[in-house]
Amino acid sequence: MSSQTHDQKYAKHFSDSSFWEKIKRFGKKAGVSVVYVALLLYYALQKPTTPLWAKTVIISALGYFIFPLDLLPDLIPGGYTDDFSGLFGALVTVAIFIDEDCKDKAKEKIITWFGEKALEETNAINEKLDNTKSEEIEK
Repeated sequence: MSSQTHDQKYAKHFSDSSFWEKIKRFGKKAGVSVVYVALLLYYALQKPTTPLWAKTVIISALGYFIFPLDLLPDLIPGGYTDDFSGLFGALVTVAIFIDEDCKDKAKEKIITWFGEKALEETNAINEKLDNTKSEEIEK
């Protein structure tokens, strides 16, 4: 299956309403890291300055997250491991477009849904994201 066909398969499952429904129904089970990365991507998608190619990457990753029948079904233990991998891969790919506004919005939701202590789990993701952005700038 070509990459474009693979991306299109999952992209068609993305919509604002399906994204928020997935978070609402399965966010606690997916966990802070999965939800945080999904939110970072979602908020980068909303920015008018994010280029089309990056939005395509984001929509495909979020579509995979929303799609219930993926590599590891979400309802089994560890079922969000593949979702996290796909989301994080997309995050690294579009890291340069994840700004402080995206992070702040995502953190607000994390605090609301998981409590302030959950922000500790976002630190490693932010560190990796910042390192990736620094490497891109140096190139």
